[in-house]
Amino acid sequence: MQADTRYARLDHDRKPIAIQHDGMFVYANPAFLALLGYQSFSELEAIPVLDLVVDRHKDRLREHFSAAGQVSRSAREYPRAKVTLLKADGSHLVAIINSCSTLFDGEETIEFSLITEADVRLKNVFLNLPWKFYFSVLFLFLFTILPNGLLLNLNINNAPKVYLPSDAPSVIIDDELRRYFPSDQAVLLLFEGVALYSDGFAKAFNGLAKALAANPLIDEVVNMTTQDHIHGTEEGFLVEPLVNIEDLDKTRPNERLARALSDRFAKNTLVAADGTAVSMLVIPVAIDSSLERLALEDAILEQVDEARLAGYLTGMAGQITTDVAQMRSMLRDNMIFIPATTVIGLFLIWWLFHRWLAVIVAGVVIGVVVSSTVAFYVVFNQPFNLISSIIPPLLSALTVAALVHLFNALNYASKRGLIGPDRVSSALSEVRRPAFYTALTTVAGLSSLGLSPIPPIKVFGLISAAGVALIYFVVIHLVPNIFSRFDYAAWPSRRAGLAGLDGVVTRLFHIGVRYPLYVVGSVVVVLGLLLPQIGNIVVETNLQEFFYPSHPLRKATRHIEDKLVGTASLDIVVTANQRGGLEQPRVLNDMRAFQRWAEAQPEVDKSISMADFVEEMHWGFNAENPEYRRIPDNMELISQYLLVYDGEDLFDFVDEEYRVAHISLNVNVHGANALSELMERIRDYHGKYPTSGIEWEIAGFGRLFADQEDLLIEGQVKSLFGALGLIFLLMLIQWRSIGSAVLCMIPNLSPILLIFIVMGLFGLWLDMATAMIASVAVGIAVDDTIHVYHGFISRVRRGISTIVALVKTYKQAGRAVMTTTIILSAQFIVLTLSEFVPTTHFGLLTSIGLIAALLFDLLLLPALLILIYARHPAVIKQEPLFMKRRDEGGSGLN
Repeated sequence: MQADTRYARLDHDRKPIAIQHDGMFVYANPAFLALLGYQSFSELEAIPVLDLVVDRHKDRLREHFSAAGQVSRSAREYPRAKVTLLKADGSHLVAIINSCSTLFDGEETIEFSLITEADVRLKNVFLNLPWKFYFSVLFLFLFTILPNGLLLNLNINNAPKVYLPSDAPSVIIDDELRRYFPSDQAVLLLFEGVALYSDGFAKAFNGLAKALAANPLIDEVVNMTTQDHIHGTEEGFLVEPLVNIEDLDKTRPNERLARALSDRFAKNTLVAADGTAVSMLVIPVAIDSSLERLALEDAILEQVDEARLAGYLTGMAGQITTDVAQMRSMLRDNMIFIPATTVIGLFLIWWLFHRWLAVIVAGVVIGVVVSSTVAFYVVFNQPFNLISSIIPPLLSALTVAALVHLFNALNYASKRGLIGPDRVSSALSEVRRPAFYTALTTVAGLSSLGLSPIPPIKVFGLISAAGVALIYFVVIHLVPNIFSRFDYAAWPSRRAGLAGLDGVVTRLFHIGVRYPLYVVGSVVVVLGLLLPQIGNIVVETNLQEFFYPSHPLRKATRHIEDKLVGTASLDIVVTANQRGGLEQPRVLNDMRAFQRWAEAQPEVDKSISMADFVEEMHWGFNAENPEYRRIPDNMELISQYLLVYDGEDLFDFVDEEYRVAHISLNVNVHGANALSELMERIRDYHGKYPTSGIEWEIAGFGRLFADQEDLLIEGQVKSLFGALGLIFLLMLIQWRSIGSAVLCMIPNLSPILLIFIVMGLFGLWLDMATAMIASVAVGIAVDDTIHVYHGFISRVRRGISTIVALVKTYKQAGRAVMTTTIILSAQFIVLTLSEFVPTTHFGLLTSIGLIAALLFDLLLLPALLILIYARHPAVIKQEPLFMKRRDEGGSGLN
């Protein structure tokens, strides 16, 4: 039956629906037949519609149908009438009829549906809803609630080792070093003021050290009241605290100051060279969580306040403090920019479409996508760090962009008079295929970061790619079910925002079409002239430079380094091939020789090793004669000194078997390149001056940090070429044409070049944050190219001329492309307001890349299409582009 095929969709509707023409039935769905007790439509089609109601309601039904004939299916409300129907068995059924005018086989007909008393019961209202709607609502509800429970267990960890593979040589050697010695990741507190060497301050200072040492998160506290001091006596040498709390009554403040300044270990580390400042070094136990580090810093400050020394505290620095500052900035950015990007996206959706249903659904979907994706970090037990913090604003922007394409299609379908399921079905036919491929290309771009050897970047790429897949699933498979249920009202037709965007699109597109050679030539010339700027890009990471100069951490670090020594650190691990091997005079002399060389380097402020302790013991034993401040020639004497040494500080630098030691270097540079250059010179030194039976190796925070640079470059190359390769392959699969794949890649390679040109031109470093931008930008930017090219080539393949195809494509897809770019750029550009430099650079460069991609899509792409297709139409016939015709089931754009 023709009606059965024409209205197959209505056959599956649970609502009783029928269509009548001139008083006779031309269609009734199974639900209608079952309600009235008919086995098939053939039993009903010979019965006049008026004969299905009791006599007293025939006039009412006739008047109702007459009114319904004046109401189209797109109307907000349909005429209603309450009538009593006659069922097949003669029983009565009270129902409300809703009717409207519709076309059936080109004829004006009346479509009507029935609502019974049972239908209006709450239980049946929900039971009659489509299962897809139920599933969509349930899914969105559950994934709004459940991820928030998981996020309570989010492991926020920005420690240096997180950024290196566990099998990296620098990690292995550092782990081995920490088996013997305390961590070099510490908190340095600087105290300044009057009477720093008075009895009262010394007691308070010592009390603070004891209180901090009682904290289970703290391994050791070093200050002038706990630091070992070696001095001579009549019987040899004595080891006691630099400022001995037990003997304060035997010394005066100026004597304590003079003693502190004469101590080779304390000077410029625990006491400023001019005596105007003292410090306290807090060495924690191994802490892997940045939240625990934050708690540690808060506990330290609380203890300082309780000791009534807060007025003396003028600065905090060190690796722990830097990590905590990064985490505070990261949390602050998330608290500000996640809501900000969401609000911006929702506002732009309302401004563009003036549809509250769209705004509400968008808000829910953003929440589901962002929280569910971040929850993957908990599910897979991965640390959430500086790199991970980019995920929420990124996915929020991508979610809004995907929704805009759907909403734009719904808006277009609404203009054509479609409502409800018909409107949604029409919109999906236009966006499903390009949305699928844009999701794939974005997933490819982000997944390529999985090739990076740096774990946080790798995990970021894979998890954000999973988030993009979730966006596609929710936007294309769940959101339409909600709009099918509720989207019956017409979308507002007066949208100044969209009208303005159409004008911009038209002007740019016309330039590309009218002057294709000039456009292509200009792009080539400009990029060619600026291309050398890429050579100025510096691969560099400097944690201090992650903060603006006015940041408290930057100011505190500068002040502390002016007063004391550099706060960065390197450890030179010295390993003997036998027990006691480090007691040999030649080995200790080689250690001191290296220290003298190292301290002559501009990056090194101070060094300490076990050799310093041996020299001090020899000096003290010989009545503090300066000539004896050297390594003894007698190994037995050295062994005797080490045996009678009764302090503790020595064993922070050598193990008790005297087989493993380390030389601690205080370094005044924080950039990875400067650290790498210093390490290279250190390796050259040990290559020139080897020590028999001794192995030298570099470890510590400085090496961990510097080694990231090599991995960063390797990861950048792998991820960028991986992204381009995967996207090209997907293009090839989509279009089934090498030429078309190459053509679509050109507008998206240019923005990448522009990003690198801007970095080189303005001196922006390639670091942990900017290393991801190229892969992220190309994965996002290619989406718009796919939407445009899909619309163009589908029309061309249907026989539409090149010019007309371009005009129609940019009239519809151009608006969506412009809209999504504005939304994405607005959400990324707001990140430039961050006080955290990596976030600022990520937002700025990503916005530049997206805007550049838009300009290339609106100017360069139409120019290329005109040059290739309009002037060489044979290309169209030769290229087997992957585009199914409408009669093969393809969607095609109108």
